[in-house]
Amino acid sequence: MARAILMPSSPDQRHDGRGGFADENRPSPLGTTAPHGYGRRAAASEVLLTNWRRDTADGWVVSARWPSAHGFYGSGDGPHDRPHEPLLLIETMRQAGILLSHLAHRVPLDHPITWQRIRYDLVPRALSAAGAPTEVELHVTDHEVIRRGKRLLSARQEFRVRRDGADLATATLDYACHSPSVYRRLRGWYSERTPADARGLPLLVPVAPQLVGRDRERDVVLSPTDRAGHWRLRVDTSHPVLFDQPVDHAPGMLMIEAARQAAQAATPGVTLPIAMECDFDRYAELDAPCWVRARTAPEPAEAGAGDGRVLVDVAVEQHGKPVLAALITSLPIP
Repeated sequence: MARAILMPSSPDQRHDGRGGFADENRPSPLGTTAPHGYGRRAAASEVLLTNWRRDTADGWVVSARWPSAHGFYGSGDGPHDRPHEPLLLIETMRQAGILLSHLAHRVPLDHPITWQRIRYDLVPRALSAAGAPTEVELHVTDHEVIRRGKRLLSARQEFRVRRDGADLATATLDYACHSPSVYRRLRGWYSERTPADARGLPLLVPVAPQLVGRDRERDVVLSPTDRAGHWRLRVDTSHPVLFDQPVDHAPGMLMIEAARQAAQAATPGVTLPIAMECDFDRYAELDAPCWVRARTAPEPAEAGAGDGRVLVDVAVEQHGKPVLAALITSLPIP
């Protein structure tokens, strides 16, 4: 079962019915921002991509620009040498995967795309923000592509992410594509729901932002419980980034952020998630509680690394069933 959805774009960005796209939806040149419908972001300011091109028969290069300060994926309140938030990498991968599904694989814009697994390993020193926007290139290749006729059903994308000619990260993303009718069958009546349907659940009290590496209460996605290492997922459907557009369940980026915050809460000091692997088991519904648990490994993630890194196991459950399982390697930073 597919698990974490990237919802369809706005209806004014349409497939032309012949395998092509309307002229206004063609890729933008380098130095501008790619059409925000392809990144499935309602706010153009949240689109990170700037260009794309074919590289090989089964590969592409996608360019992106990371802002020096972002209201959610890293705050401008810290020092200039504060590193970029690694989840900015996942958001960039998310947008690149959607862009290529539409432009390279001709997936219609109204077809939901769902995550199954995502993983990255990064070079910590390459995350330096340096007080200026950062240009990155994602070299993307397709693997295990499954089609039904001409229609893409699923694929694995492998990423080699580079900055200034040097490696920043390697990553993989497994995803599936569904026609609207298939998605309605998968989701049943939930496919008609929006974040407004979850407002019957009270907005929970957040844990202290500093506990989870955040500056503002609004960006905290965990709520305290009476059990150590256990939290309840805090769902704020008015959050301008995590709920940028209507969805019928908790977004994948919210679930990844919960795992990242839980790993930080379980590890002393300030840490950087230098590696992460997330498996999505099922959708997290908006109308029922989700529970988050984190525990650290008894030994460092890599014996002999000597830098204090710790492996954190995170699980998210709803109705007693797994929603997400994550392994995060956390590196202490000054």
